[in-house]
Amino acid sequence: MDGKLLTLPIGIQSFELLRREGYLYVDKTPRLLELVKTSGRCFLSRPRRFGKSLTLSTLDAMFSGEVELFRGLAAEKWVSKQTEHPSPVLRFDISSLQAYSSAEALDKAIILRLREFAENHEIALTVSGDERCGEIFRKIILSLFKRGGPVVVLIDEYDKPMLDNIGNLESANEMRQALRSFYTVLKGCDEYLRFVMLTGISKFSKTGVFSAMNNLEDISMDHQYGDIVGYTQEELEENFSGWIDSAADRMKLDRGELFERLKDYYDGFCFDGETKLYNPFSIMQCLKKGEIANYWYKSGSPTFIVTYMKQHGIQDPEEYSHIEVSEDFADAHEIESSTPESFLYQSGYLTIEKREEDLLTLDYPNYEVRKSLVRMYLDSVYHVKNYISLGTKLWRALSDGNIEETVRLFNIALSGIPYADFAHQGELCSIALCSSCCCAGLGSQPMAKFIPIKDGLT
Repeated sequence: MDGKLLTLPIGIQSFELLRREGYLYVDKTPRLLELVKTSGRCFLSRPRRFGKSLTLSTLDAMFSGEVELFRGLAAEKWVSKQTEHPSPVLRFDISSLQAYSSAEALDKAIILRLREFAENHEIALTVSGDERCGEIFRKIILSLFKRGGPVVVLIDEYDKPMLDNIGNLESANEMRQALRSFYTVLKGCDEYLRFVMLTGISKFSKTGVFSAMNNLEDISMDHQYGDIVGYTQEELEENFSGWIDSAADRMKLDRGELFERLKDYYDGFCFDGETKLYNPFSIMQCLKKGEIANYWYKSGSPTFIVTYMKQHGIQDPEEYSHIEVSEDFADAHEIESSTPESFLYQSGYLTIEKREEDLLTLDYPNYEVRKSLVRMYLDSVYHVKNYISLGTKLWRALSDGNIEETVRLFNIALSGIPYADFAHQGELCSIALCSSCCCAGLGSQPMAKFIPIKDGLT
């Protein structure tokens, strides 16, 4: 590997660490400057592995006036002015909390983290035994304001406690009410705040956590911030040129051929109807290893996705390909009771293919995500084993026109699926056939259509 190449920041969520250690950084500060100048209270929804945590870490450094971290970046001049009067910043990562099933346990966990923050920032807290986390949150904001002026509040993965309980509606509602009392402190402390940003996977509805926070601007689908996280094609070519050459050499492809494959596998995420994006985690893994593979799936599938799929009986992912929805489709319900297309969009398995006035067309962003969803079905819903090797053999048999071997292998695949998982007795869903094409590493092949397989094939 060429020693001159900057290290790829795979998994790095700290802007300070990224800059001090000399990792490669795609300058997103122009978008962050627009954000802080035009939106003082905002919310951003994005799937996992898209850089939400790094974004909040960058904003933390900007408002704190850490100008040495911004040398050569678009925000350097703005940050240098902040050194005269840096803002106190309260950054809170909800994703760092464990999964709790009761509001009381969640409240205690948040109180513990708030006390840790107060101690680290030398804030003297007087807390009575019956005070809830929202009351302590308010005390910290007021203390920071008295010390340094208007406060910046940054909250990452605001919705994790609700997603952790997505399989239990009663617990999810309990978490929602607990968080609602915590977050609405921000509305009551508005005069003490300079800037507020919350991030998460799910969008909020008018009756949920943010029902009393009508001053939050949802920028999740705004074209102005369509590329605030993720990499555009131009950013990829401009910032990763050396890594692209290295990967092309390793895979024995020219740059044009490599870009075609990278687009097929990793490009295509779109949140504003126009801007196409690469998932940062997957594309950097590919460039580092010089291998096109399913890094989205390897990074782990959150349990809340599998839970939702089982609960709602999603049988045929192809039903959600090129599906038309209203522009506000993700706002209609809380996430645990949302429609499958809304849930799959918010969790990153569907994206905006086309936007026409108040109508959106959703589709899978790329091969990697499409194959990940199929593998998740087979692994966690249908419990099919050895489908990758079976898929390879089945594809060869189909290519050779060997019908007898095709039927034999297909029946082996079907035999690994528990009969109880099928919705209709006497009719089987051919999800195993889909896996044969998509999970065998044959990303250039189209996803097979899910079709009923009658008893005659068994």
